[in-house]
Amino acid sequence: MERVYEYGITFHLRVLLEDMGMPTAVREAKILRILRVRVFDKPGYLGRLASRLGELGANIGEISIVAQGPDFLMREISLQLDDETHLAHVVDGLKALESVEVEAIIDPVELAHQGGKIAMKSRFPLDSIAEMRKIYTPGVAQICRLIQKDITASRTYTSIGNSVAVVTNGTAILGLGNIGPVAGMPVMEGKSVLYEQLVGISAIPILIESTDVDTIVETVKNIATTFGAIHLEDIAAPACFEVEERLQAELPIPVLHDDQHATAVVTLAALQTITQRNLLHLVDCKVGIIGLGAAGAGIAQLLRSYGVKIVCGADLRADAMQRLADNGGEPMSLAEIMSNCDVVVATTGVPGLIKPSMIRPGHVILALSNPDPEILPEVALANGAIFAADGRTINNALSFPGLFRGALRAHASRFTDEMKLAAASAICGQTKMDSIVPSILDREVHAAVADAVARAALS
Repeated sequence: MERVYEYGITFHLRVLLEDMGMPTAVREAKILRILRVRVFDKPGYLGRLASRLGELGANIGEISIVAQGPDFLMREISLQLDDETHLAHVVDGLKALESVEVEAIIDPVELAHQGGKIAMKSRFPLDSIAEMRKIYTPGVAQICRLIQKDITASRTYTSIGNSVAVVTNGTAILGLGNIGPVAGMPVMEGKSVLYEQLVGISAIPILIESTDVDTIVETVKNIATTFGAIHLEDIAAPACFEVEERLQAELPIPVLHDDQHATAVVTLAALQTITQRNLLHLVDCKVGIIGLGAAGAGIAQLLRSYGVKIVCGADLRADAMQRLADNGGEPMSLAEIMSNCDVVVATTGVPGLIKPSMIRPGHVILALSNPDPEILPEVALANGAIFAADGRTINNALSFPGLFRGALRAHASRFTDEMKLAAASAICGQTKMDSIVPSILDREVHAAVADAVARAALS
């Protein structure tokens, strides 16, 4: 479940505003734009511009100078805004401001994606015939013969052992749904960037234009020898379960659907931290999962493997409830989960599903749907929950890079529950006291996860 909100007001900020006597109905920014603005180069003009942007409801980020004239500065101002209508309102509202002219409106997200986010590059320079003889003809024949004699040498002498296929058919992209694999390519490229930057893995997006399980399985099987592992991404339930099960059974390399398992790892890590800090024993808590799609099913399964004695679940689909029961969970209604469970994890995609009246004193609530959670954390806390968080916190990018790095390092043939549990414990162990999970960009966290996963795979 790749749903992480980039912007939005946190509970702590709302409390601060309330303490200051200010309204808390603050807009949650949905888009990011950069205004290139020509401003008179005299004291006070930038301040007036900033004040006016605030009056217009724009949240100011970075400000930089990009050009200078005899009596003006050209500045680029990053703004967080509600939508395109809000953007037009801001631009129109600046027209009456003296000595300020909007020269351009830049979409930094589109700019960052122009040309794509990844590229295949050589690890070696090609600047002499001697170099070419080593990496191509005639030298490369020597390596081909080595691999012909021992196929496992490919892990040493090719990129296979450090490559992951990121496979999607585009049926469950973010919160957008079934938009197709090509429209989902930016997500797959984003995964590839995270792999390369965080753990040094080469990840290649593979787009499959089919919703047929047999076609997906056969396609992946036919290309699998190119890769050391298979990362399944944004394939809708229930097809994702069968695709993963069949591929793992038929391939000698690890296969993982990260919407299920990587999300489950981070959720378990967060729950370990939360319950420890609140003097609760997670294994003795009654845990309810609302929504048993890919993420919810994965969370339920991993909690059972961790040792949680009672895992309950609610879903409108009979097959999802049956799957939970087959895996040792207890099917319940939404009302029963809210009444009986100590910890509630919601992954439904339905904003406001959990009503304030459903919250009991002592509840731990993780409402993970994005962009809008099942209940706002501050509402849950105000109604008696001892802890509440939303999907901005639980990001599976905290786990999948280290999971795959560790699996590749150990030459694992599959991901086991022990490897996932080791990853969760490593994330929990790296969490600072002011957070419930570590920073995604902390390379030490990913290294710790990879080490823990590799040890678990080799034990």
